[in-house]
Amino acid sequence: MNRYEQIQELAYKANMELPKLNLVIFTFGNVSASDKYLGAFAIKPSGVPYNELSPDKMVIVDFDGKVIKGKLRPSSDTKTHAVLYKECEDIGGICHTHSIYATAWAQAQRDIPIYGTTHADHKTVDIPCAPPMHDDMIQGDYEYQTGYQILNCLKEKNLSYKEVEMILVGNHAPFTWGKTAEKAVYNSAVLESIAQMALLTEQINPKAARLKDSLIKKHFERKHGPDSYYGQ
Repeated sequence: MNRYEQIQELAYKANMELPKLNLVIFTFGNVSASDKYLGAFAIKPSGVPYNELSPDKMVIVDFDGKVIKGKLRPSSDTKTHAVLYKECEDIGGICHTHSIYATAWAQAQRDIPIYGTTHADHKTVDIPCAPPMHDDMIQGDYEYQTGYQILNCLKEKNLSYKEVEMILVGNHAPFTWGKTAEKAVYNSAVLESIAQMALLTEQINPKAARLKDSLIKKHFERKHGPDSYYGQ
């Protein structure tokens, strides 16, 4: 039995959600699923259309970004995934897209302000945007450095990867993560929705106020707090 079969299946299913959720076009985007016990993750092969994917085409890579198993070349973003897995113990899945609205905010080099309760249902802070990468990092191991671009931004903003689970990479696009590949995709869809709502908010009212702290606290805690009462 293929010892990596489970994470290949998880990665495949998560990748197939991206076009269904209108988060990607053509071959844009990728999702990976990891197994910390195996010290490896499965990731989408580079440049392969979604309708041609299958579980066995998911490439197995270690946390240093080296291919362990697979006939196809892994995603060009593989080293970014590898850095995040290696540095963040609780991440089990990572998603990268170039979804329209989140990418637009990334290109504008702006954090997404917390304007409404939809945002607060998921996060209590603005969605951070990492500054564009320095030239020396770009000219070096670019995808590897992207991982640290993300981690450095979180550190500078005093944010935990467990708290935020999503970020915009300046002039690039969003990355999201979670305990599973499925959760990473969920976070990517939530981020895209929040990004669209925030843009429309600013278009309707350029002077729109941020959501007040009491509403942020109420909406987040009713869904995620110790006395949460959302859902069954």
